[in-house]
Amino acid sequence: MASHSFLIVLVLALCHSSAHGAAPASSHNPTQVTTTPTPPPNVANEFLQPHNQARAAVGVGPLKWSEMLANATSRLVRYQRNKMGCQFANLSDSKYGGNQLWSSGMAVTPRMAVDNWVQEKNYYNHTDNSCAPNHSCGVYTQVVWRKSLEVGCAQATCVKEQASLTVCYYDPPGNIIGESPY
Repeated sequence: MASHSFLIVLVLALCHSSAHGAAPASSHNPTQVTTTPTPPPNVANEFLQPHNQARAAVGVGPLKWSEMLANATSRLVRYQRNKMGCQFANLSDSKYGGNQLWSSGMAVTPRMAVDNWVQEKNYYNHTDNSCAPNHSCGVYTQVVWRKSLEVGCAQATCVKEQASLTVCYYDPPGNIIGESPY
């Protein structure tokens, strides 16, 4: 019985110390905790870099990564994969700005997705805030929308459909009718 009690105490002690972290080994005041901001995960940087390069090219400040938006897009792409056969998502009811890319037959990296959206720049005329006939520019203008400050993105691979879906949300949303993106 004593050995069982010792084992339970040991397990509880291990759980307690792993849940609360190890005590600091240094002699400084343990109540003073200094934290440094953690950089976004690698996938976040893979989305942020091409976004911010496109924005810098037109004089717009960088976006910041939003875990909240990334989580929302993650839920959305998983839903589209699991319940909707990897179809385009309906982004029109969202309170965020949104871009999405559907691809079949090849893997799409975050950079490839954003670069695809930025290619619409070739058809955008900033002077009169218009797009060339028979072309779309809305995903490009959302990428560079000056008032959008945060982005969060996710991707899903749909094995059965041999496709992938990439979605990014922007906050505040862009593409306000009558406004120029920058």
